[in-house]
Amino acid sequence: MPAAKPLEFGRRAVELGRDCDKPVAQVARDLGISESGLRRWMAQADVDEGKKEGVSSAAKHELVRFRQENRLLLFRRRSGRGSACCLSWRVW
Repeated sequence: MPAAKPLEFGRRAVELGRDCDKPVAQVARDLGISESGLRRWMAQADVDEGKKEGVSSAAKHELVRFRQENRLLLFRRRSGRGSACCLSWRVW
């Protein structure tokens, strides 16, 4: 998998893809990224700007954070490393 590009690179690529007279495939090739990647960034930008329905980037990041936190809490609970306040309600 190729290395992740900085956010500013993605924003600028979306602007070029939208504003440039060249086809999206040519813009992607000039930037050294795949056409499908640029089209995906453009579609996500449309969602983030409210032009299309879908899950925004902020909501995706929040969901990832919640899942990580949940995984950590479940691990602590199952391994017996819960905080003292949680020990009273544990039933196993």
